[in-house]
Amino acid sequence: MTFYRFLADLVVVLHAIYITFVLVGMLVILLGVTRRWRWVRNFWFRSVHFLMILLVVVQALSGVICPLTLLENHLREEAGQAVYCGSFIGHWAHELIFYNGPPWVFTLCYCLFGAGVLATLLLAPPERPRRRDRQRQDAAGY
Repeated sequence: MTFYRFLADLVVVLHAIYITFVLVGMLVILLGVTRRWRWVRNFWFRSVHFLMILLVVVQALSGVICPLTLLENHLREEAGQAVYCGSFIGHWAHELIFYNGPPWVFTLCYCLFGAGVLATLLLAPPERPRRRDRQRQDAAGY
């Protein structure tokens, strides 16, 4: 049972990392655009960031519960724990990412945040990998 509790806490930490990447990623993109940091236009970084929030928006609009939440609940039940209880780290990671409120509020927040990420893609588009490779070739004289 301790193993299941460990796995449930691990899922909460992974969930928190996912959320942190989406939130901090957006802040870094906005800051990077204003400061003209080239690396924030990295195609892969921006694509992964967009796909991560898109997944959340699609799940929210379709009424699907997050698979990480379902997995955590299942593991907590297997560990004989009440849902959303756990070790110190698991408890606080959980407290940071879950709030009580009506589902429509979260769906609205996810959609607005997703629209913000989409806006950054349109206003400050990522550089395509091939374009950067051509620039390197031109600079090298190929």
